[in-house]
Amino acid sequence: MAELHVIGQIAGAIGFPSQNLFCKWGVTAGRSWELLEGLDAGQTQLDLAPDGEPVVWSHPLDLHYACRGLAGWPKIYFQVWSQDIHGRNDICGYGFCHVPTSPGHYELDCPTWIPEGTLGERIAAFFLGGNPRLKYEEVVYTPGDRFRLNTVASGVVQLRLGVMVKDFERNHVTFG
Repeated sequence: MAELHVIGQIAGAIGFPSQNLFCKWGVTAGRSWELLEGLDAGQTQLDLAPDGEPVVWSHPLDLHYACRGLAGWPKIYFQVWSQDIHGRNDICGYGFCHVPTSPGHYELDCPTWIPEGTLGERIAAFFLGGNPRLKYEEVVYTPGDRFRLNTVASGVVQLRLGVMVKDFERNHVTFG
């Protein structure tokens, strides 16, 4: 079988309203993909960055997949959370990006968004905190309903990934 190795890190984040952030992440792949080694979900540590500086997580990613077909190429999805001075956590961004399909080293910026919510939810979030959340979080990385949501742009999650492939040529897959 063909194999895919993804090694790198969730480097950090920029552009969020809060500077006290952590990130929950996961990787999803189709039925023809099997995770041989590594973790396909996790959480970074909390980082409080000085104003104007990027949040730094440097959270490692190390994935090793075997695949029987290209359908369902892996995607990395994110939930970025902020923590206030009272220790309360609030969602401040959802996003996803595809693992690059060609071997090499990549620096990726993954834009995030949050649901806009109703007028009442926005007013409550402004005064009390508690941004609107998704009822079904799979909508972040599955096609379809996500494009009917009213959303507001949030910050950007930064990734550094190395992608390596093995035996794709033997299975008649070439990279251009």
